[in-house]
Amino acid sequence: MQINIGITDQDRVAIADGLSKLLADSYTLYLKTHNYHWNVTGPLFNTLHLLFEQQYIELATAVDEIAERIRALGLPAPGSYKAYADLTSIEEETTVPPAEEMIRELVKGQETVVRTARSIFPVVDKASDEPTADLLTQRMQIHEKNAWMLRSMLDH
Repeated sequence: MQINIGITDQDRVAIADGLSKLLADSYTLYLKTHNYHWNVTGPLFNTLHLLFEQQYIELATAVDEIAERIRALGLPAPGSYKAYADLTSIEEETTVPPAEEMIRELVKGQETVVRTARSIFPVVDKASDEPTADLLTQRMQIHEKNAWMLRSMLDH
């Protein structure tokens, strides 16, 4: 069935492509954050364990919202580790770094998600796609705040 929501097919595809990258970054950051939640050790264990849990739970909700926006635009949402690995700008974690390095890595991941979200705005604005713009703005606010909170833990 034809999709007629006031956004051209070309723009819907371009927006969905950008959102697919955002979804891949968000899912990869979710996985990394969950990994760190499980494996963090040291004097800040309880603080970091709880903080990482809050962040991965929020990311789990976010990936669903991003995927559903892609579907609302009429395109399939990527949903495999291979697809995410091909699309993401965030490096997968294969070791168990010390707690301070975990924080640094999560700051980089949070900032990467912000940059990915920001990169989608030109086509979103051109298409007057306010629902996607709203989603991107919310994601950027959350990730900028998370990055700030994590960076603040590194100030000695």
